[in-house]
Amino acid sequence: MKMKDRYKDRYIEEIFLVLTMVVMVLLIFAQVVGRYVFSAAPSWTEELARYIHIWQVWIGASYAIRLREHIKIEAFTNLFSTFMRKIFETLAIIVWFLLALSLAILGTQLVLSSMKNGQLTPAMQIPMWIPFLAIPLGGAGMSLRLIQQLWIIWRMPPEDHKEEGADLI
Repeated sequence: MKMKDRYKDRYIEEIFLVLTMVVMVLLIFAQVVGRYVFSAAPSWTEELARYIHIWQVWIGASYAIRLREHIKIEAFTNLFSTFMRKIFETLAIIVWFLLALSLAILGTQLVLSSMKNGQLTPAMQIPMWIPFLAIPLGGAGMSLRLIQQLWIIWRMPPEDHKEEGADLI
């Protein structure tokens, strides 16, 4: 079975990011029209656009891992053989995975604490744990994508990692 047949989550982040971008643009447009045409705009549109953007950042980090588009310096690792490059990439991904897992765990604690305290957002009066939920979901998404990247690193030739990584996962 090919790897691309195993992963049915290929477009999850992309669909989420596109849909939320459309909603965010519409909200900001409504805010501008309300402010400059009608001299009054609902405050909840600005707050909702802000929380949508926060979600986009966290989910977008997972998406960037899938595409292998995060910033990294390759000048040092390019000096080594293919096997040593795989070792360096693996070590970097392990450290990154531990950070992402920590974000997922600590973000979950933040969500649970917010649920317990009953904190609400200022304008919309929705539970604050909903915007906070982006942190553990983003951390978990990054963790999953990093595990998938390890699979790619050890199963494919290095020159195909970037091109195939986006297509296989």
